[in-house]
Amino acid sequence: MKKTFIAILTLALSACNVPTAQPTATVTAPPPTQTFTALPPSETPTPTASATLTEIPSPTATETSTPAPAIESLNAIVTADLLSCRYGPGAEYLYFYGFRKGFKLKLIGRTEGNNWVAVDGLQHLCWVNAKFIEIDGEKQSLPILYPGGYALPVSPYYAAPVVYSAKRDGNNVTAIWSPITLRAGDEEDDSMFIYIVEVWRCEGGQMIFDPLATNEPQITFWDEGGCAAPSHGRVYFQEKHGFAGPAEIPFP
Repeated sequence: MKKTFIAILTLALSACNVPTAQPTATVTAPPPTQTFTALPPSETPTPTASATLTEIPSPTATETSTPAPAIESLNAIVTADLLSCRYGPGAEYLYFYGFRKGFKLKLIGRTEGNNWVAVDGLQHLCWVNAKFIEIDGEKQSLPILYPGGYALPVSPYYAAPVVYSAKRDGNNVTAIWSPITLRAGDEEDDSMFIYIVEVWRCEGGQMIFDPLATNEPQITFWDEGGCAAPSHGRVYFQEKHGFAGPAEIPFP
């Protein structure tokens, strides 16, 4: 009997010393850390001030056109895959630099009569077509830099052409000048034109700046009457080192 009691007591004490199972702690993994990778320029969204875009009229605009006040510069971003920046405000002037899509530009001027704007911040000022960029502001508020405020780089190796005549046949004007031979090796590439003809001509009552290009010592272009300012123009000889001229066209 005594042994039985001792055995029961031992079992009871053993049961009291059995370690109680501890509750399992539930560990909640922290949310994964977000890693932000900078997008290349072509994918970086750039906020635009839609209220200042050219196509959106000002709330105070009236039917009478009021010139925008001139400002020192505007910011812009390239929208074309690859945009050429040229020494002059037109597609046929010598090439200076190329910008990829998303590149940010600082614009400091425009032409009088076409869609090209001047880019600052490089070793040399150059020109891009405004239809391939997004401008934060009104392009027309930039100061007119061409032709009065900017000069094309001068060729040290050639003399300016001499304009022989300019004749009118109705609205067609034909200008003829002295031929110049380009020496081998002085071409920028196989597609370069050797004459740049800048004309400020009248069409539809508006004065248009039209930079034309040719390899012949003459050109014919359209010029109407009816503009407040007189039409005028000039000829440059173009080679890879710069521009010889200009020679003024005596408008008939």
